[in-house]
Amino acid sequence: MTAALPRPGHEDDRPAAADRLVVRRPGPRELRPGRTHRRRRTLEISLAAAVPLLLVLLWQLAADRAWLDARIYPAPTTILVDGWDRALAGALWPDVGATLRRVLAGYAAGTVTGYLLGLLMGSLSLVRAALEPLLDALYVVPKLALLPVFLNMFGLGEGPQVALVATTVFFFVWISTMAAVLAIPSGHRDAGQVFGAGPWQMFRHVLLPASLPAVLVGARIAAGVAVLVIVASEQIAATDGLGHLIFDSRALFQNDVMFVGIVCVAVLGVLFSELVRLAGRFLTPWAPRDRGRPRS
Repeated sequence: MTAALPRPGHEDDRPAAADRLVVRRPGPRELRPGRTHRRRRTLEISLAAAVPLLLVLLWQLAADRAWLDARIYPAPTTILVDGWDRALAGALWPDVGATLRRVLAGYAAGTVTGYLLGLLMGSLSLVRAALEPLLDALYVVPKLALLPVFLNMFGLGEGPQVALVATTVFFFVWISTMAAVLAIPSGHRDAGQVFGAGPWQMFRHVLLPASLPAVLVGARIAAGVAVLVIVASEQIAATDGLGHLIFDSRALFQNDVMFVGIVCVAVLGVLFSELVRLAGRFLTPWAPRDRGRPRS
């Protein structure tokens, strides 16, 4: 609403448009922030669940009406029943366990090395000048193209799979860490030096809290990419795992089993990414949240 205020010395004059004061009344978001937030979250969750559910229902309808060839695109109910039977029979869990084991081992190794090197290169310009061109050149190489190299280095087994995941995760974490450290305002470092902070104190009280939120964003992206890489790697150089299950069942024309593997990969990727996100919220309570109620 608008309220007309008289100009000083001209109380009897009609106020000009430029002299009007615009007053905004508080809306529901300001008056009832908790209720507004709950309604917003309910709407977001409903949309997140409704869209995939609608697609599944359309897929089921298309399979029932023979709009799709059920031999190539089995109905969701068929996939669900087959996956449930395989899980009860214990035929699914060895492949899930193999993929999960490789992802966790490679992710841990890549995250630690990427963070340490990114922190070092972001802090020391000479180290950055020496290593950044080489790492930039390696970054653009498709990671799956490195699998033959790792096969020559480690032979058959878990080594090439873990090394490929670790290499993929390393570059995501390294880039996000180095960029986060370089983006720290110089005033933060100057304040630490003024207070006499040593190398460890500078890391603990300046570099770590300022860079960790951005680092965890890169780590969360790397979590999803790690699952994608291991699926492709298991197709080429593994005798178990979800990737091997997907491509082996496709070669045997067991399309229902193939879709069971795809669903397991999707669920694994979402859960792993959410776990990293929750870990980031726990480790960085001072950082803005990408979900949830905004802090006042």
